[in-house]
Amino acid sequence: MAHSNRLLVEERHRKILELLKGTGRITSAEIVRRFNVSAVTARTDLNQLAESGNLVRSHGGAVSPQEPTRDYPVSLKAVLHHDEKIRIGQAAARLIQPGETIILDNGTTTLEIARELKTTNVRGLTVITNALDIAGELSDCPGLTLIMLGGVLRQISCSFVGPQTEAMLAQLHADRLFLAVDGFSLDIGPSTPDILEAHLNECMMNAARETTIVADHSKLGRRSVSRIGAIDRVQRLITDSKAQAGFLDSVRQLGIDVVIA
Repeated sequence: MAHSNRLLVEERHRKILELLKGTGRITSAEIVRRFNVSAVTARTDLNQLAESGNLVRSHGGAVSPQEPTRDYPVSLKAVLHHDEKIRIGQAAARLIQPGETIILDNGTTTLEIARELKTTNVRGLTVITNALDIAGELSDCPGLTLIMLGGVLRQISCSFVGPQTEAMLAQLHADRLFLAVDGFSLDIGPSTPDILEAHLNECMMNAARETTIVADHSKLGRRSVSRIGAIDRVQRLITDSKAQAGFLDSVRQLGIDVVIA
C-alpha cells in the first residue's frame, strides 16, 4: 500500500510539473480541482516540489523557477517571495530620514518601499523614480516631492530607460539609492537582464551618495546578463532571513553593511 501511495504522489507531481511547464504558474485550488485532493495535500505537493527546485512557491500556488538571464513581467515578479519583499521594504523605509532625497529603481521590492513610505509619512522627502507603479503609489502623498524620470518605456517592467532618462538623471543628486536587482554576486556585484536598465542603474549609483541593494535571498549569489556596477560601489544589502549565512559573511568582509529583514 505504501509503495502504491508513493507512486500516486510521484505521478501527481509529474502531472503538476507538466501543467506548470505549459502555463508558467499553477494554483493550489487548481491542484485540488484537477486531482481531487485536499488543500493540505495540494500545499504539501507544492512545498515538496519547491524543496527539490522544480518550482518557486508564490501566493496561493507556484510559478516556474526564474532564470537570472531572462526578464519577467512585473505581475509575475510581484508574487515571488512577496512576504520577504514586504519586510525588506519596511527595513529600507526605516533608514530614510526627513528632508532626504532618495532614488527608487523599478522593481517589486522597491515598490514595497514606496508603499511603506505612504504609511510612515517622512517629512520633506523627495523621491526620484523611473517606475510607473512607484510613481502611481506615491502620487497622492502629501508633503512628498515626486520626480518622474521619463524616456523610453520598457513595457515588461513598466519603467523608463534610455538616453533621455539618463540625461534627466544627470542633473539630479540624491542621498540614497535603493536598487532592486535580479542578481547580486561576489564577483560581479549587482546585475540585471536588460542592458539599458543596467546602464541607467549605474547612472543612479553615480547620482547617489550611497547605494543600498534590496534583494530577497533568491537573488543572492546569482549573476544576470548585464553588470550594473562594481560591488565596492555598494554600501548596504537588505535581504531576508533565508539568505545563506556564508554568503552574507563574505559580503560583510567586503565592508558592506548587511541588514536582515
